[in-house]
Amino acid sequence: MTKRFVWALSAALLLSACGSGEKTTPSAVINTPQGPVQGVVSEAGITNVKGIPFAQPPVGDLRWRPPVAPTAWAETRDATEFAPMCMQKQGSGTGGFLDRIVDGSGLSAIKRALVKRVAASLPVSEISEDCLYLNIRTPAASPEAPLPVMVWIHGGGHQFGSGDFSYYQSDVLPSHGVVLVTLNYRLGAFGYLAHPALSADDPRGVSGNYGTLDQIAALEWVEGNISAYGGDPDNVTIFGESAGAWSVTELMASPLAKGLFDKAIGQSGASTYHMGQMSGDGVVWVSGYASAKKLDNVLGLDNPSASELRALPAQTIIDAVTEEITDGFHHNRDGVVFPDNVGIALKTGRYHAVPTLLGYNADEGSLFYPTDQEPTVWMEGFPKDGSRDDMIAALSEHFPTQAETLVDLYNLDGGEEALFQGGMDMMGDEIFGVNVRYVAQISERNAQPAWLYTFNRVPPSDSQTIGAYHAAELPFVFDSHEPILGLSDEDEALTAVMVDYWTDFAKTGNPNGTALIDWPQYQGQNWMAFEANTGEQTRLITNHRKEKLDALSEGLSKKLTDLQDWQATNAIRPQSSQGSAVSGSPQAE
Repeated sequence: MTKRFVWALSAALLLSACGSGEKTTPSAVINTPQGPVQGVVSEAGITNVKGIPFAQPPVGDLRWRPPVAPTAWAETRDATEFAPMCMQKQGSGTGGFLDRIVDGSGLSAIKRALVKRVAASLPVSEISEDCLYLNIRTPAASPEAPLPVMVWIHGGGHQFGSGDFSYYQSDVLPSHGVVLVTLNYRLGAFGYLAHPALSADDPRGVSGNYGTLDQIAALEWVEGNISAYGGDPDNVTIFGESAGAWSVTELMASPLAKGLFDKAIGQSGASTYHMGQMSGDGVVWVSGYASAKKLDNVLGLDNPSASELRALPAQTIIDAVTEEITDGFHHNRDGVVFPDNVGIALKTGRYHAVPTLLGYNADEGSLFYPTDQEPTVWMEGFPKDGSRDDMIAALSEHFPTQAETLVDLYNLDGGEEALFQGGMDMMGDEIFGVNVRYVAQISERNAQPAWLYTFNRVPPSDSQTIGAYHAAELPFVFDSHEPILGLSDEDEALTAVMVDYWTDFAKTGNPNGTALIDWPQYQGQNWMAFEANTGEQTRLITNHRKEKLDALSEGLSKKLTDLQDWQATNAIRPQSSQGSAVSGSPQAE
């Protein structure tokens, strides 16, 4: 069964009103291939252009179709406002995570109450199907030489989020000599619904993966337009966090994205453990078609046509989607966008091998485990109240030789408190650590440099309990801190180091440059440990949690092998408009 990790970047919600107070002046009109645009210039001298379409609105007959190139314009476009967020359940998935971050950061009672009151009073963001827009922050529209481009893909479990969150809208990265692009892509049912009726209505004979196609369309926009904003289309780095990092590896695995980026940064995520098929449940993961059937049932539809589905009001679809249904709303192997699932594509070398910078946070599980107490992604119903033998037996199905080792390494049989802490640590190491390390290992196997990090910074309060939680690195990468959550001198120094590493990597494909600490390539052992408020300094370490990650890796390796075995006898059969297999369609190996 799949884990339902949906993190809507609730901490970023705190910051969504911050940008409104920024003093700006109108920018010069920028002549672009699409038409003239005018944004604003910040006090730092960064030109900020918002709400530029990279595809036509995916509404009406364009709902659940690949994105279509946008139309040009003749009059100067006002680019001073963000576009709406893509369709998503408003406010869902944020309250509990927000409380855990605020309560776990060790703030005083007064500050906790203030933060929660501000968050509760924020206006609800506009959502719309008409959401395929991107934003550009550039230090110069006409630099002496084209600048490296960093394209940010937001997180949120492929179900939530937006490119305009204030955590991402910072002038700091552009001030270090890069052009920053942030984008929206279709989410949830609108971005990832695979349905037999939609496949039959599509010339390709497939459906789903529309969110990935949106990201590819945005990269194609960058290739054709970013020069007008001072960017170099031949020096593009994709980067993202959580589901944004899943997306980074998904783009690496899709042949449709070939040549559209040159480097990749993945923060707390890799899609190598996502094993969904368009049809046929395969191994562990539910198929897209199975999720579509569940959605049909909730909507009261019996074998609906594509036109009937497209006629449904968008909010009706949003209201019908349950958390269980979203299990199938991820990348699915369809033979077109994804000839292979990401993990198989990397394992077999059928992917875009580029320099990579990857990592995860020390306490990734602290936000998720309290409400989803499953130590491993590969099963539900871990026998928490069982004996040691029960635990080993349950894990043995997925970790044939490492089950007992895992029980011991994470002290799962050490009592209720030890099980809670050990299960939380195991969740973080497996979902995040195993998969980012796997991508680094594959990169080096394919003669590409890879750098790995662990983010260990904790909030500066002595009473903090949240640790280095999921997404805690975001304000350090963008230098977009909210001081009320706690910001020490060590934090400010760590921010400067991380900004340097990220922008140096974007410029040259190597994070070493302006930062002072040499960061060697992974080479099977090297990790950079980003520290603050822990009594340790940022430093190079070797073999980070190696024994644990090695044991957990057996589960990923086994499932990828099982998936290859399943696919060997289950061909991909795209549907034509008559419902038959499309001639010449890709087939499973």
